Amino acid sequence: MPLLAMKDLKIAVNPGVFQLLDKIKRLLAAEGILAYLVGGFVRDLLLGRDTVDIDIAVGVDGLETARRVAAALGGKYVLLDAENGVGRVVVPGETCHLDFTTLDGDIKQDLARRDFTVDAIALPLDESFEPAVDTARLIDPFDGRGDLRRHVLKSTGPGVFEADAVRMLRAVRLAAELGLRIEDNTEGLIRRHTHLITTVAGERVREELLRLFALPGIGPRLTYLDELGLLTCLIPELEAARGVSQPRLHVWNVFEHSIKTTAAVEFVLREGSWDYAGADELAPVPWSPVLERHFEQEIGSGSTRKSLLKLAALLHDVAKPETKTTEVSGRTRFLGHPQLGAFNTAAIMTRLRFSNREIQHVALLIKYHLRPTQMSQEGLPTRRAVYRYFRDTGETGIDLLFLSLADHLATRGATLDRQQWREHARLTDGVLNIYFEEKSPPAKRRLIDGHELMGIFSLEPGPRIGRLLEAVREAQAAGEISDKQEAIAYIRRIMTDIDAPGKNRSKE
Repeated sequence: MPLLAMKDLKIAVNPGVFQLLDKIKRLLAAEGILAYLVGGFVRDLLLGRDTVDIDIAVGVDGLETARRVAAALGGKYVLLDAENGVGRVVVPGETCHLDFTTLDGDIKQDLARRDFTVDAIALPLDESFEPAVDTARLIDPFDGRGDLRRHVLKSTGPGVFEADAVRMLRAVRLAAELGLRIEDNTEGLIRRHTHLITTVAGERVREELLRLFALPGIGPRLTYLDELGLLTCLIPELEAARGVSQPRLHVWNVFEHSIKTTAAVEFVLREGSWDYAGADELAPVPWSPVLERHFEQEIGSGSTRKSLLKLAALLHDVAKPETKTTEVSGRTRFLGHPQLGAFNTAAIMTRLRFSNREIQHVALLIKYHLRPTQMSQEGLPTRRAVYRYFRDTGETGIDLLFLSLADHLATRGATLDRQQWREHARLTDGVLNIYFEEKSPPAKRRLIDGHELMGIFSLEPGPRIGRLLEAVREAQAAGEISDKQEAIAYIRRIMTDIDAPGKNRSKE
């Protein structure tokens, strides 16, 4: 990432951002309020990165200032962090937002209380603020600019993680985001204070985790989090998976396999590489602009299908340690681990303050993660099987197909059977083709409704009506019937079959 050299005397500010900041400057100057641009905005300015976060420290009450600025600009005020006194201003038509805080002492004292040297740089927001900022005006008491140039992430002091433990997770995320290496002493401080991460509010952990999962390279980052001691402090349910052996087809134990699966997700989603089995020569996984847009869809605030698929990959076997049994024959089994895993994952995500929609989405992925390869024992699944699959999983069924592919790669590693992989990729392509083919035409019309069914067959209202209608929809999706007469004949046939002596009525 480019960084302005020492000889560069000017930093160019984005014209749109400058105009907004110029308005803020005038508003504050009119009231004699001392203000500084601080934190990530100044850091990103030095790196030439666009940012939506503009942090402003003011010499008066930051929350009250945010309220007044919002009113003056016709924007919206949001209380972002009551404990630390952070107020946000969202301005209509602007892509960025403004976060106001109260200066803690003078500006140098304020910077000394910040987390990392690269974020402890300030720029006065005063009358001399211009579109091309003079670097000589930067206030940089910890040489954060030098650390940026050295590609190092360094704490401002020994107490930063005791002051706010979420900074340990933020260190890993920032290092990944900015291409920095966490400095040795700072890394040592993290190792010493990992236990403090359990004191952080779940929603703050969630925010940092989602930002980390949104970045490519999650597999190595999770390994690094584990080496630091943070991963199982954040998700203690994973500790039981460490060293748990699996059947011989598996290259890695349950814990290792879980992390490898997250890396494999990035490979099948065209976001990362796979270091095993000659990945460049493997049969390609289906991909298209439609699928790319699908995985970029937002599920919750800060989460997408892609980031939550990585989280599901990490947690998909979380219940294996609890369900492991070894039969007399020596066969190892994990009966029921998808269902229990979905339950455990819901508890984990609830603790971390994920939304109900996010929890339901990931839990569904884990509950059905074995389903894609169960649709067909050999060859492509029938249209009926595909219908049932998407009936149960909805659009999450697409995500499941790619989780299954990643699970396959992370099971075999370098021992991958290329023919089996080719068949798995072909199955995925076939299921997707049927799904999108069914979605492309106008929605299929209903062939018969419940009232008609009761009238024709003299049936009473009840669950049986719903089962018969579902059977009609399934046969229609499979291409076996296409009009009302065929639907009536089909119902008559299955009712005759079910009502015959010795038949099981549950087949409806």
